[in-house]
Amino acid sequence: MSHRCLTHLEAVARAATVRDLAYALDVELTGGDELFRSVTTVRFTADPGTETFLEVRPERLLRATLNGAELPAAAFTEGRLQLAGLAASNTVVVEAEYAYSRSSEGMHRFTDPADKQVYVYAQPSITDAPRFMACFDQPDLKAPVTLSVTTDPSWLVRANESGAQTAPGRWEFPATKPVATYLITFVAGPYVELTDAHDGIPLGLYARASYAEVLERDAPEIFALTKAFLDRYHELFGVRYPFGKYDQAFVPEFSWGAMEFPGCVVFRDELLFRAAVTDTERLERAAIIAHEMAHMWFGDLVTMRWWDDLWLNESFATYMGYRLVAEVSPWPQSWTRFGVGRKAWGYAADQRPSTHPIAPTEVADTDAAFANFDGISYAKGCSALRQLVAFIGDEAFLSGLRAYFDKHAWGNATLADLLGALSLASGRDLDAWAQAWLRTPQVNTLRPVVEWDADGSYASVAVAQSATAEHPTLRAHRIGLGWFDADGAWQRTEIEVTGELTPVPQLSGVRGRGLLLNDGDLTFAKIRVDERTRAELPALLAAQPDPLARALWWNSAWDATRDAEWPAVEFVELAAAALPGDPDVTIVESVFGLARYAATRLVPADRQPAAGRALAAAARTLLATAAPGSGHQLAAARNLIAAGGDGDRALLRGWLTGAGVPDGLAVDAELRWAILGRLAVLGDVTEDEIDAELQRDPSDKGEHEAVRVRASRPDPAAKERAFDLVVNEQGQSNRIAAAAGDGMWRPEHAELTAPYVTRFFAELPRSEGRSGDMLALLGKSAYPVYAVSEDTLAAARAALAGPMHPLLHRALADETDDLARALRAQQAA
Repeated sequence: MSHRCLTHLEAVARAATVRDLAYALDVELTGGDELFRSVTTVRFTADPGTETFLEVRPERLLRATLNGAELPAAAFTEGRLQLAGLAASNTVVVEAEYAYSRSSEGMHRFTDPADKQVYVYAQPSITDAPRFMACFDQPDLKAPVTLSVTTDPSWLVRANESGAQTAPGRWEFPATKPVATYLITFVAGPYVELTDAHDGIPLGLYARASYAEVLERDAPEIFALTKAFLDRYHELFGVRYPFGKYDQAFVPEFSWGAMEFPGCVVFRDELLFRAAVTDTERLERAAIIAHEMAHMWFGDLVTMRWWDDLWLNESFATYMGYRLVAEVSPWPQSWTRFGVGRKAWGYAADQRPSTHPIAPTEVADTDAAFANFDGISYAKGCSALRQLVAFIGDEAFLSGLRAYFDKHAWGNATLADLLGALSLASGRDLDAWAQAWLRTPQVNTLRPVVEWDADGSYASVAVAQSATAEHPTLRAHRIGLGWFDADGAWQRTEIEVTGELTPVPQLSGVRGRGLLLNDGDLTFAKIRVDERTRAELPALLAAQPDPLARALWWNSAWDATRDAEWPAVEFVELAAAALPGDPDVTIVESVFGLARYAATRLVPADRQPAAGRALAAAARTLLATAAPGSGHQLAAARNLIAAGGDGDRALLRGWLTGAGVPDGLAVDAELRWAILGRLAVLGDVTEDEIDAELQRDPSDKGEHEAVRVRASRPDPAAKERAFDLVVNEQGQSNRIAAAAGDGMWRPEHAELTAPYVTRFFAELPRSEGRSGDMLALLGKSAYPVYAVSEDTLAAARAALAGPMHPLLHRALADETDDLARALRAQQAA
């Protein structure tokens, strides 16, 4: 149903009206495949005679009463239930039927194709709690929630609090601590359960029955990480985990990576690894586990007052997640992965027209809030916190956080509250720092200004800082400078960069090479290298023992390529030359991904085949030298599949039948689908082969991959079917629609898909019956990214000038900015 998004002004007014809030939610899940029923009882106090409203978005409102009196039908409109003539103490009862979701919005229902078992979970997102209950859906109206669920007697139900099955199919859960509505959840179904305990905290892991073996295999690592992270957070924060039990449920078709529901964290079940993975994927899973756990303090215990302080949740959780992985997990290279992966996401987001401050002064409504779940709120905010720690010191930082938790526990807080605590702990006035780093958008660029003496030593070194014309703020940056000395040893010093030019007199007369700004990656700034360093990068990368320093060089090269300062072919050639010898698989995987992006989007079309062959050759070299069963071997195989051309068909077909497979390489279901996908692009897969593979892998993942592979075939009917899934067909899983969009566009099929480019921009904005979140997903996953041309850019801009959902507009605007960059890169080559 249509609904109005909540504005900040409305939220402020409602928070001033509603007090002493509590919910009782009774959910009944036995009514069929399409609808379920719930009864919400809302109790609160208010000044007599005032009015307010609840959000509720059912298929059918059955009954609504205020203090025992039936509310008229006219009181319910646009997803809001108006409450007029409030008493001092109020009770609202709302009974309604709601629709199950297939897009992980509200109450998601999933039938596992592997065994036909059904699973349900509640995903309130930031605006979807009204899709399963009536509520005041804003973060500063926290309340205890008492939950009851009626379901299949054979099912298991887990929620924020510990509960019990009081009768067959009837589950009762006591009142939670005060929580915001976006943190209410439960999972229900024939989930398998593994339990443990640590330091008095009960631990649980949950997955669907068809993943029982996978959960059993991955559980020791997940439990070990959970225990290590709990211990470290207790040590750092001085506040014990505050929500009793700590369950972690891995659920199907979850829209986000994970969600920090207190007591019952929910993850997408792709984070249970059905197939072989590299250390990069295990590191990222660990970072997500630590990220969600950090939210128990940042977001759940202390909650932002409104979405303009989203960074109080996401920036801190990202920072603490990667920090803890580096400190107490088997992957100390966590910041390397952040630097060459997540941080590149942040740099891209901060250079788009949609850029915004980490902590904007105003977020007008919930649509605007949703759009800010991006690389700025996560990656740039994380980097700003690293800079803050470098500025005030770790001891002051942690002392300030402890004071912040103590003062605001179970309540809400703002940027000013946090800055006050950190300023008091550090003895520094942080207002100027916050204005430059948190209130101002866009990224600075730092460039070395170097003059050499005849003997190769530095005659002078300075750091030049610049900003964009739209956002001319020059920030103070505490950074490291690194270089190789005359003996080949890596040296490092720290400086503070301020203003347009910062001299570095301590390097005058030093014989050095490979000068690296921001060594240690303490700040958020675009980094450039001097021309001698650029010319020597292949040798410098080979000589550099520090993976983080190598990641920073890669980031610099990538950003210069995106900015069309370096030809994209140069980046591809550098990757092809250097990656086979890099000992860190996180760098290998991350940079191979960037190089494939460059080879298919930034390199001019007539040179793309050669770029692809260069990357395939590099993957073959790595495959030949990698240890059997290693992450490097798997990364090499994946990248050979992704970049393989006509000359690799026989090799890939052989792997499907077990012929010529390198020792130690498991050609499992995920690798088989990847091979079929590449062969489909090359026109070498039939519908019968796809059907046979789906019989071999009848899981939901197999269904998604079959859609992707079919869409990847150079067949007009396949492209039309994929396009229809993207813009027309309703009711399918979010994963199915995204797979169709991803498979449809291939650089090899430019002529075949050309007619769909203008249709995409004309028809997707008119797609009816889809949420803004779903439209945004399709705007990104189905965007014609390989159609890099002035015509595509014109069609995109014309569409953006017309009416569409604001979340779709944001998604298309961001993708169109990337398209414009790609066009500039191709034209500059």
